[in-house]
Amino acid sequence: MAGLKSVHLALHLATRRSEQALAGLTVLRHRHSAAQGQLMQLQNYADETQARWLAAASNSVSPELLRGHYQFMDRLGQAMLLQQGLLAQIDAKLAGARDIWLAARARLAALQQVLQNKQADLRTAQGRLEQKQMDELAATRFRQNTQTNLFEPG
Repeated sequence: MAGLKSVHLALHLATRRSEQALAGLTVLRHRHSAAQGQLMQLQNYADETQARWLAAASNSVSPELLRGHYQFMDRLGQAMLLQQGLLAQIDAKLAGARDIWLAARARLAALQQVLQNKQADLRTAQGRLEQKQMDELAATRFRQNTQTNLFEPG
């Protein structure tokens, strides 16, 4: 019985760890989605800006305006690179969190199997004990019947 208590405790702790790992994984998935959305917004904005610039540039453009546009596009490119770096960091954390969650699930499954095995062993032992008690009861009754039959006049 004490063995079952320790397995139940380990199972409880493993369940909590698995749930915590899943919660962390979920948070990182949301972060990843948000970071990817921001990157897409930056890329779309850069594409739209470039398209507007090309449409407006069909007229003559001053060198200062051209330089300003290129500087702006460079900064926008830098922002996209930073966002890609952030996305790569989140990807790495996401992979690690996924590994932790999978390990927690595997541990939980192993403990559930241990619990099932222990419960089956207890049922088997209980069955053996009941069988032993029934055998002893039958033997006692047999001895009593045999002794009663020996003393009865025939």
